[in-house]
Amino acid sequence: MVYADAKSVDAGTIPVIDITPLRDGSDPQSVAKKLHDANTGLGFIYIKGHGIPQYVIEKAREAAYKFFRASPDEKEIVKISTKHRGWIGTGGAKMEDDLKPDLKESFLWGYEDEKGDTPEDHELRGANQWPASLPNLQTYANEYFKHAHDVAHTLMRGFALGLNLDENFFLKTSDKPLSRGSFVYYPAQDADMGEDQFGVGPHTDFGLLTVLCQDNVGGLQVETAKGEWIKAPPIEGTLIVNVADLLHRWTDGAYKSTTHRVVNSSGRERLSLVMAFDPNPETMIDANDIFGKSSEPPISCGDYLNWRFNKAFSYRKEAS
Repeated sequence: MVYADAKSVDAGTIPVIDITPLRDGSDPQSVAKKLHDANTGLGFIYIKGHGIPQYVIEKAREAAYKFFRASPDEKEIVKISTKHRGWIGTGGAKMEDDLKPDLKESFLWGYEDEKGDTPEDHELRGANQWPASLPNLQTYANEYFKHAHDVAHTLMRGFALGLNLDENFFLKTSDKPLSRGSFVYYPAQDADMGEDQFGVGPHTDFGLLTVLCQDNVGGLQVETAKGEWIKAPPIEGTLIVNVADLLHRWTDGAYKSTTHRVVNSSGRERLSLVMAFDPNPETMIDANDIFGKSSEPPISCGDYLNWRFNKAFSYRKEAS
């Protein structure tokens, strides 16, 4: 048996953009143009100058590994809640109905205010679940979340400038975001499982923007507009960000939400640190506000995400 394969491509096929001049305000327009060109192309970008300290990444990764290497009984204590908080075991997610369940495990949490409280205003928001046996997990997860969220805000300002909008256009209602942090663990994948088995199957992301910190194992693959699969290997010091479906809809398809998957053929375990950025649930997603016309009707961020999550996650089907 074999793994699903992908091509190695030349550097620059997935652009590498230094966002420092956007972060520090020294030349935001030049970065905005590069981001715009990338978003209207492949929709995947390597980001340099992101500002997340390396120790924050390392501490988050260390805490995540301790969680995933814990016993099944320990992880079961924080099994995924109806608010999409906690642990999803292998087989708990399937991106499309005709695919095998994913091999990955995930641990998910979301926005907390300064007191550690979470709003209860949406089906995908509620109390985070932190395992008592790993007291540092909450600290390091939230520290990473905050930094990655700052990156997402910087990028959304750049995206707005690239579309000739006010820089805060996408951030007007984002004080209580529906954003989700997740640690995603991929076990070593045996070739005998076949080329139709994935760590995570081909999919597009649901919300506005995904900020991904890969480790050095590799396995991320991206589908081009020509239908070819290409590798998106780790590049030291970078994050990968990609447009997700709700931003594709908000920009009337101008910004591309691109299909991607993970095949962990390394023989080693793999870990990703993920932050999926979304604004407040009441935020209206309406391309008419950008282009003056759109074929898509307006929809709230909260309603859209409910629909997508209900399709993808088995625990939500079981609860319905």
